[in-house]
Amino acid sequence: MKQAEGKFRHQSVQDRKTIKVLLEAVTKGVAKGELTFSDEDGSFTLQPEGLMTIRIRGEKNDGACRFDISVAWSERPDEDDRKAAPRVT
Repeated sequence: MKQAEGKFRHQSVQDRKTIKVLLEAVTKGVAKGELTFSDEDGSFTLQPEGLMTIRIRGEKNDGACRFDISVAWSERPDEDDRKAAPRVT
């Protein structure tokens, strides 16, 4: 069954302990193959599976610090397999 299209976005200020709890929940969701994001505006579920691409970035500039973790995958892995093999000459 194909999941409905959509997106979830949330931004708020939280303490380090709350961020840790949220990151642990993401880890557990990836492990079980289901991530449900929710806040007072609604909820959204993703089902991670197969091969995934991860991007990790950290940055510190003029006292402003951040890190980003991005994970992506395709719900249609067969379409990804259709790419032609690279050529080496």
